[in-house]
Amino acid sequence: MTQLPARYDHVGSFLRPQYLLEARAELAAGRINAEQLRLVEDRAITEIVQFQEEVGLKSITDGEFRRTYFHIDFLEQIGGVKTDIPVTIERPDGTQELAPPVMRVIDRVRHIKDIQLADFEYLKRQVAAGNTPKVTIPSPTMLHFRGGRAGISREAYPELDPAFYDDVASAYGAELHSLAAAGCTYVQMDDTNLAYLCDEKMREAARQRGDDPNELPHRYATFINKVVARKPPGMLLAMHLCRGNFKSTHAASGNYEPVAEALLKEMQLDAYFMEYDDDRSGDFKPLRYLPKGKTVVLGLVTTKFGALESKDDLKRRIQEAARYAPLDQLALSPQCGFSSTVHGNDIAVQAQRDKLRLVVETAQEVWG
Repeated sequence: MTQLPARYDHVGSFLRPQYLLEARAELAAGRINAEQLRLVEDRAITEIVQFQEEVGLKSITDGEFRRTYFHIDFLEQIGGVKTDIPVTIERPDGTQELAPPVMRVIDRVRHIKDIQLADFEYLKRQVAAGNTPKVTIPSPTMLHFRGGRAGISREAYPELDPAFYDDVASAYGAELHSLAAAGCTYVQMDDTNLAYLCDEKMREAARQRGDDPNELPHRYATFINKVVARKPPGMLLAMHLCRGNFKSTHAASGNYEPVAEALLKEMQLDAYFMEYDDDRSGDFKPLRYLPKGKTVVLGLVTTKFGALESKDDLKRRIQEAARYAPLDQLALSPQCGFSSTVHGNDIAVQAQRDKLRLVVETAQEVWG
């Protein structure tokens, strides 16, 4: 198993600077072209890399500044996949919710281009020696969970197993190899589906689609392991479990117990970023399934609200978690990104900095 760069980490996305949002609006209005937007993105990424290094992070992302949505921008570039733009729904309390995008598999899934390669190469050039550039991509389970069997073409895949899972794993494997060839050693897959399977409403929705929510986590473990089997040697492959992160709202709740064994024991991943910022996540007991050699990154610091957690509370919760998994197999991070979609969470730029400093300092005091 490959080790994380440090005992402190982060999930990947950051609040977009205003000038980048304005440039995106200019592109949408046809006043600038994609190449001109990319130059603005380059500037913003150079600045966010510097920001991460200033707060002391060791794994460095491009802030997902080239994306509108954490998942769609990647998945729609895979051959055979069709995605629709998500719709924003007004809740009765006045907040907004992002309805999950519909993702359809309309043909055999295949890797038709290197999706993240150019973005990684730019990021790598900005990152100081001794730090690790990290690439974040959506989990392959996204292509099944959203629509189930009905979202996958029966012409292309009369049977899902093994052809569909093998094709998706091969596409992901090709992407990971293209990144590794450029020097990438750290990739994180963002997965909402396993976290959603902890929520009874989402479990019922899976049943309505014809899936068994008790069987799905084990099927997804086998699916993820097909990707792991194709990963380049020496690459750290992590997974972030997300319960929804749109404008500081969430989509799911529930203890990790229904998925913990499949997630921690069966999946052959190096590390897991698990949200534990509030009582929606339940207790730390599911961590008892963590085998030797793997790391759980505890997402104890929320990215949804600006109020700063106390260092003592964080240390107390780390010790609670260490009752179920060895302390030397734990690390600390915020619970999610600060801006999983271009819209961003309802949090100030300064709070972003303060929370990351808190993570770094607390981890250094706990683990040295």
